[in-house]
Amino acid sequence: MTQSIINSTIKPFKATAFHNGAFVDVTEQDLLGKWSVVFFYPADFTFVCPTELGDMADHYEKLQSMGVEVYSVSTDTHFTHKAWHASSDTISKINYPMIGDPTGTITRNFGVMIEEDGLALRGTFVVNPEGQIKVAEIHDLGIGRSASELVRKIQAAQYVASHDGEVCPAKWQPGEETLAPSIDLVGKI
Repeated sequence: MTQSIINSTIKPFKATAFHNGAFVDVTEQDLLGKWSVVFFYPADFTFVCPTELGDMADHYEKLQSMGVEVYSVSTDTHFTHKAWHASSDTISKINYPMIGDPTGTITRNFGVMIEEDGLALRGTFVVNPEGQIKVAEIHDLGIGRSASELVRKIQAAQYVASHDGEVCPAKWQPGEETLAPSIDLVGKI
């Protein structure tokens, strides 16, 4: 990447997702007005992917209580997502939209397309209600992600967004002390 995706605005897209037993249209407009997670993974019916998607499903209620919607995305079709949802105990517990991106438009928009394979890297993006990317994390295919760590990062992003002039230090948890950067803190931490 030559330019950071952080603080950039999500690009337009239109796709179909499998969600709550139906096929639904999703665009970038659906991400506006609330916090969102766009969670890319390589392919349905694979190995690390169901562990990550299941972990995200286990944390979905918590994320919803924080005002966050989750959108999983792979370059599979929405039909494949439906078939996987119907055939896997792990995937059947997913209640968030599973977006199909067979053209790779969304995957390329977020810079996670593996062109020679037509698959997405493991990319996690937290988007604020204004449509700006505030967290970007990209993993190689063999490295799974943790939804509990993602929850903590979203809590920090939400805190910083609502507390001007404050920042969250490493491993910060809600209720813990934050920092207010100033010349007086230089060399004191």
